[in-house]
Amino acid sequence: MTTKVASKAETILEVRDLRTSFFTEAFEVKAVDGVTFSVPKGKTLGIVGESGSGKSITSLSILKLIQEPGKVVGGEINFKGENLVTKNEAYMRKIRGNEISMIFQEPMTSLNPVYTVGQQISESFRIHEKLGKKEALKRSVDMLKLVGIPSPEKRVHQYPHELSGGMRQRVMIAMALACNPELLIADEPTTALDVTIQAQILELMKDLQDRLGMSIIMITHDLGVVAETCDYVAVMYCGKVVEYADVKTLFKNPRHPYTVGLLNSLPRHDIDLEDEELSVIKGNVPSPADMPEGCRFAPRCPFASDICKERLPDLETDENGNQIRCWVYSEQWDGDPEVNIYAERTS
Repeated sequence: MTTKVASKAETILEVRDLRTSFFTEAFEVKAVDGVTFSVPKGKTLGIVGESGSGKSITSLSILKLIQEPGKVVGGEINFKGENLVTKNEAYMRKIRGNEISMIFQEPMTSLNPVYTVGQQISESFRIHEKLGKKEALKRSVDMLKLVGIPSPEKRVHQYPHELSGGMRQRVMIAMALACNPELLIADEPTTALDVTIQAQILELMKDLQDRLGMSIIMITHDLGVVAETCDYVAVMYCGKVVEYADVKTLFKNPRHPYTVGLLNSLPRHDIDLEDEELSVIKGNVPSPADMPEGCRFAPRCPFASDICKERLPDLETDENGNQIRCWVYSEQWDGDPEVNIYAERTS
């Protein structure tokens, strides 16, 4: 395979070999271990995987919000050509909430219960745009209007506990978009919301993206959300990207056994669950303190051969820019030469 790297003019964020670890007295936990991906301007990248795969740690690493005993130990995070790994805290404070914003998983724990909604949205305007209190509050009302909250002049004076879950999530989006960021990181933005509200939030984010021209990183375990909102997908497992492709390619022709397993775990309209059980990925995610020597998915993979158990494959890039970390597609593959991973998806 040949390597194809998108030019800086095409991407707003390029992450290369990112490594983030947590240190204990006994061992080093490699939560993010050599992650590489890029986010094109104006597009949405979905990052998917099971709990513990490193999705959220990757997003926090981008904003340099990893706290002790965690630390970004290597790699590059190139945002508009600047490597954020090398930047100090003062520089990052100017970036956060201004050029890169983040929607956190739980709005009730992310919003401060002792401040009104308006006070919390106003903070971005006062810090980054140096607005006065009155003007910042007026802009906060405008942001609540933008995200579709009714009676914004009233809501701006309310506290988080006075709002519904859907409204709190909209407030989080309003806070994230206050300074018109170029990149929005959304970490499970629809978790704990009912299906109707989920659809409204996702539609709102897509509409705002179209209107504001921002790029989005959508972190989720829900492949339905990915299919509906994303242009590209990075599949993570045990701190590593195992597959990267445009969303249509990934759903039509998944290549990594883990990706196939995730897709097979989705309910399908053409299967009667009274006759067939829902497919599952057998086994468990390995402990961070005891990772397999070879491919990390090998203990759960139905196609694993000797080389899979002994050596970790590289992330290879094809001529279309799609990436795969799997020995099956290598000239060194020592398993069944007739293996067809995609057939598992279509059977």
